[in-house]
Amino acid sequence: MVAGDHRRHPGGGFNPPEPTTKGGPDYGRFVDAVRKLQDHARAVDAPDEVITEAADLLDKVSALLTPYDADEWESPSGRRMDLPMRGNILSIPMKASKGDDDRIHGWARFARFHLGRNGAVHGGALGMLFDSVLGLTSSVLTGGPYQRTAYLKIDYRHSVPIEKELQFDAGVDRVDGRKIFVSGSLRDGDTLLTEAEALFVRLKPGQP
Repeated sequence: MVAGDHRRHPGGGFNPPEPTTKGGPDYGRFVDAVRKLQDHARAVDAPDEVITEAADLLDKVSALLTPYDADEWESPSGRRMDLPMRGNILSIPMKASKGDDDRIHGWARFARFHLGRNGAVHGGALGMLFDSVLGLTSSVLTGGPYQRTAYLKIDYRHSVPIEKELQFDAGVDRVDGRKIFVSGSLRDGDTLLTEAEALFVRLKPGQP
């Protein structure tokens, strides 16, 4: 990021995303296709010649897209407000909203791409989910978008299944100055799968 970009974005990546329609009507289909490709890459047991053909096609796709690589401020990823997860390919597919109990509730679904072993989600993917869920909880419930994760602790209570809609909820436990303590859980119906707690720290003015 050049200095001019920092002046334009004093809060770094924590500025509210600038909505865009870049990528056009097929950008959502593009993101979904990449997600499906990730699942296939983890799942396929194809003949050698099929893998060779697929690799050749992927090389062509990469060559097609390479001239258009842009920095985070110009890319539509994360700024397509009309798409799930704002079109961010990194995010775990999920949906969340604030409930009447002043907590965040929602669902998440891990794909084949997130498989660890034996039908269970990889523990690192759970860390990514909880960092997103608890960060969203901290931001929404305190009204402060400029925060960073100071620590994230996860208790793995039960193996988490892939390819199934799971439920989460989270809330703010306490606020101490710039420190915001948050916790949440992930369930499959009545089964507690994972619990997590985190500390988020409000950034100082201009702190990236």
